[in-house]
Amino acid sequence: MTDGVLLIDKPAGKTSHDVVAAVRRDHRGRRVGHAGTLDPFATGLLLVLVGRATRIQRYLMALPKTYETIARLGATSTTGDPEGEIVQTGRLPADPPDLPLGELLQRPPAFSAVKVDGRRSYERARAGEEVTLDERPVTVHRFEQLWREEDRAAFAIECSAGTYVRTLIADLGDAYCEQLRRTAIGPFAIGDADPARLLPLADALGFMPAVTLPHDQARQASHGVAVGAAPENDEGVVLLVDGDGPIAVAEPRNGAYKPVVGFRA
Repeated sequence: MTDGVLLIDKPAGKTSHDVVAAVRRDHRGRRVGHAGTLDPFATGLLLVLVGRATRIQRYLMALPKTYETIARLGATSTTGDPEGEIVQTGRLPADPPDLPLGELLQRPPAFSAVKVDGRRSYERARAGEEVTLDERPVTVHRFEQLWREEDRAAFAIECSAGTYVRTLIADLGDAYCEQLRRTAIGPFAIGDADPARLLPLADALGFMPAVTLPHDQARQASHGVAVGAAPENDEGVVLLVDGDGPIAVAEPRNGAYKPVVGFRA
Protein backbone atom coordinates (compact mmCIF):
# COMPACT_ATOMS: atom_id res chain seq x y z
CA MET A 1 0.00 0.00 0.00
CA THR A 2 1.34 3.42 -0.97
CA ASP A 3 0.98 6.03 1.76
CA GLY A 4 3.21 8.98 2.50
CA VAL A 5 4.28 12.53 1.70
CA LEU A 6 6.12 13.79 -1.36
CA LEU A 7 8.35 16.85 -1.00
CA ILE A 8 8.10 18.62 -4.34
CA ASP A 9 9.82 21.78 -5.57
CA LYS A 10 6.97 23.45 -7.46
CA PRO A 11 8.09 25.44 -10.50
CA ALA A 12 6.68 28.82 -11.46
CA GLY A 13 3.70 28.74 -13.80
CA LYS A 14 2.11 25.62 -12.35
CA THR A 15 -0.74 25.62 -9.86
CA SER A 16 -0.70 23.41 -6.79
CA HIS A 17 -3.60 21.54 -8.41
CA ASP A 18 -1.44 20.86 -11.48
CA VAL A 19 1.17 19.21 -9.27
CA VAL A 20 -1.43 17.14 -7.42
CA ALA A 21 -3.00 16.04 -10.72
CA ALA A 22 0.38 14.82 -11.99
CA VAL A 23 0.97 12.82 -8.79
CA ARG A 24 -2.54 11.39 -8.98
CA ARG A 25 -1.78 9.98 -12.43
CA ASP A 26 1.24 8.17 -10.97
CA HIS A 27 -0.76 6.82 -8.01
CA ARG A 28 -4.01 5.72 -9.63
CA GLY A 29 -6.63 4.54 -7.20
CA ARG A 30 -5.09 6.43 -4.28
CA ARG A 31 -6.30 9.63 -2.69
CA VAL A 32 -3.95 12.55 -3.32
CA GLY A 33 -3.96 16.05 -1.84
CA HIS A 34 -1.61 18.77 -0.68
CA ALA A 35 -0.87 20.68 2.52
CA GLY A 36 -0.79 24.36 1.66
CA THR A 37 -1.34 26.10 -1.68
CA LEU A 38 1.39 27.97 -3.53
CA ASP A 39 0.35 30.68 -5.99
CA PRO A 40 1.12 29.92 -9.65
CA PHE A 41 3.89 32.55 -9.81
CA ALA A 42 5.53 31.18 -6.64
CA THR A 43 8.04 28.35 -6.44
CA GLY A 44 9.26 26.07 -3.71
CA LEU A 45 8.19 23.43 -1.28
CA LEU A 46 4.82 21.76 -1.71
CA LEU A 47 3.82 18.79 0.44
CA VAL A 48 1.78 16.33 -1.61
CA LEU A 49 -0.10 13.71 0.39
CA VAL A 50 -0.73 10.21 -0.92
CA GLY A 51 -3.15 7.61 0.48
CA ARG A 52 -3.62 7.68 4.24
CA ALA A 53 -1.32 10.71 4.46
CA THR A 54 -4.30 12.81 3.28
CA ARG A 55 -5.73 12.23 6.76
CA ILE A 56 -2.96 14.33 8.36
CA GLN A 57 -3.44 17.35 6.10
CA ARG A 58 -4.56 19.69 8.88
CA TYR A 59 -1.49 18.95 11.01
CA LEU A 60 0.91 19.63 8.16
CA MET A 61 -0.94 22.78 7.12
CA ALA A 62 -0.63 24.13 10.67
CA LEU A 63 3.19 24.05 10.55
CA PRO A 64 5.11 27.35 10.28
CA LYS A 65 6.47 28.40 6.89
CA THR A 66 9.71 29.96 5.65
CA TYR A 67 9.93 32.08 2.51
CA GLU A 68 12.34 34.11 0.43
CA THR A 69 10.88 36.89 -1.66
CA ILE A 70 12.06 39.58 -4.02
CA ALA A 71 9.90 42.69 -3.91
CA ARG A 72 9.56 45.32 -6.57
CA LEU A 73 9.46 48.74 -4.92
CA GLY A 74 7.78 51.89 -6.10
CA ALA A 75 4.93 50.01 -7.78
CA THR A 76 1.67 48.34 -6.81
CA SER A 77 -0.18 45.26 -8.06
CA THR A 78 -3.89 44.53 -7.77
CA THR A 79 -3.04 40.94 -6.83
CA GLY A 80 0.17 41.62 -4.89
CA ASP A 81 2.20 39.70 -7.47
CA PRO A 82 3.29 39.94 -11.15
CA GLU A 83 -0.04 38.57 -12.40
CA GLY A 84 -2.04 41.63 -11.39
CA GLU A 85 -2.45 45.09 -12.88
CA ILE A 86 0.84 46.89 -12.22
CA VAL A 87 0.98 50.62 -11.53
CA GLN A 88 4.39 52.25 -11.23
CA THR A 89 4.28 55.04 -8.66
CA GLY A 90 7.95 55.73 -7.94
CA ARG A 91 7.19 56.03 -4.23
CA LEU A 92 9.77 53.86 -2.47
CA PRO A 93 9.42 52.45 1.06
CA ALA A 94 11.93 53.62 3.63
CA ASP A 95 15.36 51.97 3.65
CA PRO A 96 15.45 50.00 5.81
CA PRO A 97 11.67 49.60 6.03
CA ASP A 98 9.79 49.07 9.27
CA LEU A 99 9.35 45.30 9.32
CA PRO A 100 6.66 44.01 11.72
CA LEU A 101 7.43 41.07 14.00
CA GLY A 102 5.43 39.05 16.49
CA GLU A 103 1.67 38.68 16.64
CA LEU A 104 -0.32 40.95 14.34
CA LEU A 105 -3.66 41.19 12.58
CA GLN A 106 -3.52 40.67 8.84
CA ARG A 107 -6.21 41.05 6.22
CA PRO A 108 -5.91 38.35 3.50
CA PRO A 109 -5.76 39.73 -0.05
CA ALA A 110 -8.92 39.69 -2.14
CA PHE A 111 -7.07 37.46 -4.60
CA SER A 112 -6.72 34.54 -2.19
CA ALA A 113 -8.22 31.09 -1.76
CA VAL A 114 -10.24 32.09 1.32
CA LYS A 115 -13.87 31.09 0.84
CA VAL A 116 -16.61 33.74 0.99
CA ASP A 117 -20.12 32.27 1.08
CA GLY A 118 -18.90 29.07 -0.54
CA ARG A 119 -16.83 30.69 -3.31
CA ARG A 120 -13.12 31.39 -3.40
CA SER A 121 -12.31 35.03 -2.81
CA TYR A 122 -10.17 35.20 -5.97
CA GLU A 123 -13.11 33.96 -8.04
CA ARG A 124 -15.26 36.82 -6.77
CA ALA A 125 -12.44 39.35 -7.26
CA ARG A 126 -11.84 38.19 -10.85
CA ALA A 127 -15.56 38.56 -11.52
CA GLY A 128 -15.31 42.22 -10.57
CA GLU A 129 -16.83 41.95 -7.10
CA GLU A 130 -15.41 44.09 -4.34
CA VAL A 131 -14.09 41.71 -1.69
CA THR A 132 -12.94 42.70 1.79
CA LEU A 133 -11.90 39.84 4.05
CA ASP A 134 -11.83 39.90 7.83
CA GLU A 135 -8.53 40.41 9.61
CA ARG A 136 -7.02 37.34 11.25
CA PRO A 137 -4.20 36.87 13.78
CA VAL A 138 -0.85 35.69 12.40
CA THR A 139 2.66 35.56 13.82
CA VAL A 140 5.81 36.73 12.05
CA HIS A 141 8.93 35.18 13.61
CA ARG A 142 11.47 36.65 11.19
CA PHE A 143 11.21 39.45 8.65
CA GLU A 144 14.64 40.50 7.45
CA GLN A 145 15.79 42.57 4.50
CA LEU A 146 18.65 40.68 2.85
CA TRP A 147 19.60 43.24 0.22
CA ARG A 148 18.28 46.26 -1.63
CA GLU A 149 19.27 47.60 -5.04
CA GLU A 150 17.34 50.50 -6.56
CA ASP A 151 13.73 49.31 -6.93
CA ARG A 152 14.29 45.71 -5.81
CA ALA A 153 14.73 44.24 -2.33
CA ALA A 154 14.99 40.69 -1.01
CA PHE A 155 13.48 39.50 2.26
CA ALA A 156 13.60 36.35 4.39
CA ILE A 157 10.36 35.60 6.24
CA GLU A 158 9.45 32.98 8.82
CA CYS A 159 5.81 33.02 9.83
CA SER A 160 2.86 31.08 11.13
CA ALA A 161 0.46 29.16 8.95
CA GLY A 162 -2.09 31.42 7.28
CA THR A 163 0.28 34.37 6.82
CA TYR A 164 0.19 36.04 3.41
CA VAL A 165 3.64 37.20 2.30
CA ARG A 166 2.03 39.25 -0.47
CA THR A 167 0.23 41.27 2.20
CA LEU A 168 3.38 41.71 4.30
CA ILE A 169 5.16 43.16 1.27
CA ALA A 170 2.25 45.32 0.13
CA ASP A 171 1.98 46.78 3.64
CA LEU A 172 5.53 48.17 3.32
CA GLY A 173 4.14 50.85 1.04
CA ASP A 174 4.20 50.81 -2.74
CA ALA A 175 5.60 47.31 -3.26
CA TYR A 176 4.58 43.86 -4.44
CA CYS A 177 6.05 40.35 -4.58
CA GLU A 178 7.90 39.90 -7.85
CA GLN A 179 9.28 36.49 -6.86
CA LEU A 180 8.29 34.21 -3.99
CA ARG A 181 9.87 30.94 -2.93
CA ARG A 182 8.83 28.70 -0.02
CA THR A 183 11.96 27.12 1.42
CA ALA A 184 10.58 25.22 4.43
CA ILE A 185 7.41 23.93 6.06
CA GLY A 186 8.06 23.08 9.69
CA PRO A 187 10.90 20.50 9.68
CA PHE A 188 10.63 19.90 5.91
CA ALA A 189 13.23 21.76 3.83
CA ILE A 190 13.37 22.51 0.12
CA GLY A 191 16.80 20.89 -0.03
CA ASP A 192 15.15 17.53 0.70
CA ALA A 193 12.62 17.82 -2.13
CA ASP A 194 12.56 14.68 -4.28
CA PRO A 195 9.44 13.85 -6.32
CA ALA A 196 10.54 10.20 -6.57
CA ARG A 197 10.84 9.62 -2.82
CA LEU A 198 7.68 8.98 -0.83
CA LEU A 199 8.26 9.89 2.81
CA PRO A 200 6.61 7.23 5.02
CA LEU A 201 3.92 8.27 7.48
CA ALA A 202 6.18 7.66 10.48
CA ASP A 203 8.82 10.01 9.06
CA ALA A 204 6.30 12.60 7.91
CA LEU A 205 4.88 12.76 11.45
CA GLY A 206 8.28 12.77 13.12
CA PHE A 207 7.63 16.29 14.47
CA MET A 208 4.96 14.85 16.79
CA PRO A 209 5.91 13.24 20.11
CA ALA A 210 5.57 9.45 19.79
CA VAL A 211 3.92 7.23 22.38
CA THR A 212 4.69 3.51 22.02
CA LEU A 213 1.86 1.17 23.00
CA PRO A 214 1.92 -2.50 24.04
CA HIS A 215 0.06 -4.97 21.85
CA ASP A 216 -3.29 -4.92 23.68
CA GLN A 217 -3.48 -1.11 23.80
CA ALA A 218 -2.33 -0.85 20.19
CA ARG A 219 -5.26 -3.01 19.13
CA GLN A 220 -7.69 -0.89 21.15
CA ALA A 221 -6.28 2.35 19.75
CA SER A 222 -6.63 1.02 16.20
CA HIS A 223 -10.38 0.81 16.90
CA GLY A 224 -10.53 4.37 18.26
CA VAL A 225 -10.53 3.47 21.97
CA ALA A 226 -8.77 5.87 24.35
CA VAL A 227 -5.66 4.27 25.85
CA GLY A 228 -2.63 4.95 28.01
CA ALA A 229 -2.09 7.64 30.59
CA ALA A 230 -1.71 11.19 29.28
CA PRO A 231 0.18 13.65 31.52
CA GLU A 232 -1.96 16.25 33.26
CA ASN A 233 -2.27 19.61 31.46
CA ASP A 234 -0.96 18.03 28.23
CA GLU A 235 -2.79 19.70 25.33
CA GLY A 236 -0.65 18.60 22.39
CA VAL A 237 -1.33 15.84 19.90
CA VAL A 238 0.86 12.72 19.88
CA LEU A 239 1.53 9.87 17.48
CA LEU A 240 0.58 6.45 18.82
CA VAL A 241 2.90 3.73 17.50
CA ASP A 242 3.85 0.10 18.01
CA GLY A 243 6.37 -2.22 16.40
CA ASP A 244 4.44 -2.11 13.11
CA GLY A 245 4.50 1.69 12.85
CA PRO A 246 1.92 4.49 13.26
CA ILE A 247 -1.46 3.61 14.71
CA ALA A 248 -3.16 6.97 15.11
CA VAL A 249 -2.79 10.64 15.91
CA ALA A 250 -4.27 11.14 19.37
CA GLU A 251 -5.28 13.95 21.71
CA PRO A 252 -5.11 13.85 25.52
CA ARG A 253 -8.62 13.58 26.93
CA ASN A 254 -9.62 12.79 30.50
CA GLY A 255 -6.18 11.44 31.36
CA ALA A 256 -5.90 9.14 28.32
CA TYR A 257 -4.93 9.40 24.64
CA LYS A 258 -7.98 9.49 22.38
CA PRO A 259 -7.27 8.54 18.73
CA VAL A 260 -8.64 11.20 16.35
CA VAL A 261 -7.01 10.15 13.07
CA GLY A 262 -6.47 6.43 12.54
CA PHE A 263 -4.19 4.68 10.07
CA ARG A 264 -5.35 1.07 10.44
CA ALA A 265 -8.54 -0.71 9.50
